[in-house]
Amino acid sequence: MAKKENKVFMFAWEGTNARREKVKGEIEAEDINLVRAKLREQGISPKRVRKKTSFGFGFGDKITARDITIFSRQLATMIKAGVPVVQAFSITIEGQTKPAMRKLLVDLRDQVSAGTPVAQALRRHPKVFDDLFCSLVEAGENSGSLETMLERVAMYKERMESLKNKIKKALYYPVFVLIIGMVVSGLLLVKVVPQFESMFAGFGAELPAFTQLVVNMSRFMQEWWYLVFGGIGAAIYAVIFMSKRSPAFDYRLSQLSLRLPVIGELLHKSAVARFSRTLATAFAAGVTLVDSLDSAGNSTSNLVYKHHVSRIRDDVSTGQQLNFAMRNGKLFPTMVNQMVAIGEESGALDVMLMKVADFYEEEVNTLVDSMTSLLEPLVIAVLGIIVGGLVIAMYLPIFMMGDIL
Repeated sequence: MAKKENKVFMFAWEGTNARREKVKGEIEAEDINLVRAKLREQGISPKRVRKKTSFGFGFGDKITARDITIFSRQLATMIKAGVPVVQAFSITIEGQTKPAMRKLLVDLRDQVSAGTPVAQALRRHPKVFDDLFCSLVEAGENSGSLETMLERVAMYKERMESLKNKIKKALYYPVFVLIIGMVVSGLLLVKVVPQFESMFAGFGAELPAFTQLVVNMSRFMQEWWYLVFGGIGAAIYAVIFMSKRSPAFDYRLSQLSLRLPVIGELLHKSAVARFSRTLATAFAAGVTLVDSLDSAGNSTSNLVYKHHVSRIRDDVSTGQQLNFAMRNGKLFPTMVNQMVAIGEESGALDVMLMKVADFYEEEVNTLVDSMTSLLEPLVIAVLGIIVGGLVIAMYLPIFMMGDIL
């Protein structure tokens, strides 16, 4: 019968050393008595020892791609330096401050120390480690080059996160500024315009058409503001709800996003860059082309591309060449198809795909910079027109009254 392993906890301690100096730190042990014993062995008199609370994956800080990237690099560096895998996990745990990440690493270390392969331990956390990550680690374990594969994973994730951040920068900035403009306009209509309206009532003259329009808008907002904001919120919720519940609706949204002016081009190029980078990384690591296509399709973050790559995978699994299968849907640019064809003919498919990924990532960077430089003055102009129009509408009757007098 296998001996049951005791659970290890993290304890925070405070005490004094041999020079009567106050010291503190953290240590792992099975119980508080072992903590005190370990500290006394080091010449430290423990004054206070408490078990640190771990909130788990649902309540602690959320594990991000950056956390996994840092973990991969740290683990790769220590393994390359000759540190055993279990000890490398322990060292990484000691430097970890996030409760959720610490709990994850403790679980991984315990599984690995019990004899479970690293890739198999990672697969027990599919929400954190995707198929590509696990496949690369498994390939590294099988070939004896785990540290190389971990470095490759870290580099891959850094490039992908950089690409995602560029896209977020391009999409979030104008949306955020326009939301601020809508809020400011709403406050002006609800709080400021009524003050002018009461002043206009004493003029005893008909208001200009533009001013009357703004006053009517103000009255409507004062009476029905909850319907306006409620309707906007309900529409956003309905779109999110339908996209989660209806695959057909979600697919139509993906199609629509790709057809948007400028934004569609950005999403196309980013999807091609992600597809190429993921496929090249997985294929170069020895993952089969069919399995690599699975990971590449999921990495595109667009259902249109995901479904298209799924069809490509089915065609390739029946014996078709990759470049021929990619041409069927006419979704990938001609240059990409030609580079893939050259890669297949020369036996350097991963190299060609890396070049494609580099090219389209640079295209995304250029497009984002261009969009940002063009959107900033455009957004400022739109806000100026909205706010300036409201101000002009309010002062127009005053100017007209001055002309009459």
